[in-house]
Amino acid sequence: MIRLPRFRYVAARSIAEVADHLATAPANTMLLAGGTDLLPNMKRRQQVPKIVIGLRGLPELTGLSLNGQLTFGAMNTLTSLVRDEKLRASCPGLWQAAAQVATPHLRNMATIGGNLCLDTRCTYYDQSYEWREAISFCMKKDGDTCWVATSSPKCLAVSSTDTAPMLQALGAKIKLASTQGQREISVSDLYVNDGMHYLTRRPDEILTDVVVPDQRGRRSAYWKLRRRGSFDFPVASVAVAGKVDPGGNVEDIHIVLGAVASRPLSIPAAADLLRGKHLTDDLIAAAAEAAYPLGKPMDNTDYELVWRKKMIRPLVTYALRDLRGDDTRDLRRRLARQIL
Repeated sequence: MIRLPRFRYVAARSIAEVADHLATAPANTMLLAGGTDLLPNMKRRQQVPKIVIGLRGLPELTGLSLNGQLTFGAMNTLTSLVRDEKLRASCPGLWQAAAQVATPHLRNMATIGGNLCLDTRCTYYDQSYEWREAISFCMKKDGDTCWVATSSPKCLAVSSTDTAPMLQALGAKIKLASTQGQREISVSDLYVNDGMHYLTRRPDEILTDVVVPDQRGRRSAYWKLRRRGSFDFPVASVAVAGKVDPGGNVEDIHIVLGAVASRPLSIPAAADLLRGKHLTDDLIAAAAEAAYPLGKPMDNTDYELVWRKKMIRPLVTYALRDLRGDDTRDLRRRLARQIL
């Protein structure tokens, strides 16, 4: 049995109390939402905070409102989002992303804030302490070498969050609170392409809310590649969101790749090909071809990296067909082993 290290647990009663604790010892304090990522990491000694602040007792972090724009607290569980029919109707891509995270049991605990702040992962990092010690620790924790690419000057652990690429494509923003006040940034500005320092959220800040702009008249879709039909993290994913006029012409669109770098990657070259044009099969193929060179997965997770890269073309194709309004249920059943 792998046991948790010793730590002090604080059940927070207000956001202000959380901010005070984080300001006092930001380097030694971590936040506990659902715990589906943090607690396994602590057992493997990847993260060993001295103080853990529990957020479950903060009802102000669980609200959800849809009045044009969609606003929801960071402590909403993924299950609560999946069960919300208004969210499903207004942001189908976000619903698809949340519905494909892990398993029903984990979604019951996991939160949207936790999924956005999910630790980057790697074949060499995501192991027990003893396993990592035996090969000599990696750069991300206790070592000096990135074992994915030994000459790399930075960590190449991959971003495996499902909801971040979709929220980035939707143009969403997040709110962060600290003793210095509150600030709002776009989801795209939350991430850095560095496996170790992958978030711009400061250690003294708590993610409180997610704000999605008005999606009326817009469409979205999320496609995910993984070995099994549930539980597994993505090894490649595509999020698309845009506005298509009644004639089928693209007025606006954003395409984001997930699980191919240490952050979600926007693909403006592919999106630029589509704006102002009709979504024909040839145009969709051209956009998929434009996205292909920018996705550069490394040998840091499941499946061969060459095959993961090859799958970028079909994933982008399927997502754009979904956005066009095609019936993609059979494709999704065969690829994702799910009916969404």
